Amino acid sequence: MSGASGTPYAASVLRALLAAGESVDLVVSRASRLTLLDETGISYRDAHWRDDLREWLSRGADGKPGAFDVADGLDRVRHWSAGDLAAGPSSGSYPAKGMLIVPASTACVAGVALGLSKDLLQRAASVTLKEGRTLVVAVRETPLDGRTLRHLVALDDAGAAVVPASPAFYAGATHIQDLVDFVAGRVLDAAGVGHDLYRRWRGELGGGARPA
Repeated sequence: MSGASGTPYAASVLRALLAAGESVDLVVSRASRLTLLDETGISYRDAHWRDDLREWLSRGADGKPGAFDVADGLDRVRHWSAGDLAAGPSSGSYPAKGMLIVPASTACVAGVALGLSKDLLQRAASVTLKEGRTLVVAVRETPLDGRTLRHLVALDDAGAAVVPASPAFYAGATHIQDLVDFVAGRVLDAAGVGHDLYRRWRGELGGGARPA
């Protein structure tokens, strides 16, 4: 997670990853912790990360607690401090299927595109690219200026999947959580992770959702 607005997207992705039986190495940048506090009122702390994560993931996109049961799966989450450049994900020899940056700020996009590796998040993304693994970048910003667009093109050229956090309205959304889950589902689609977060297009007009 980087510091862009959109922590509900990250929560939806995390819940779906755990529901799919995946293990997760979680890196929450310093800027993202400020955004999480602003959007949810939750302080994400290294010393109490598991309790803070449980509280966060239990909330829906409207911020109300208790919307989701997250009792299962948290034992498959491993937390890494964003400042720990000696952490497992900083090395290509550390086993990983890929990496999802949700949400991705323009500063994070620039850092990864330029290979700055100024923190563990950027370093892990660089490792993911050099190892030829799946990198999904859910950029959350508007408007996008020329510099950011060039950085996104550079990431695409390097093999990353750029998935803008752009909710769709054709899938029968009735609540804000539906729109959040659509974006999270598209992120997981790009990563090849199964989920049931949104209704897929079935090729029938009138009764089904249209394609993205």
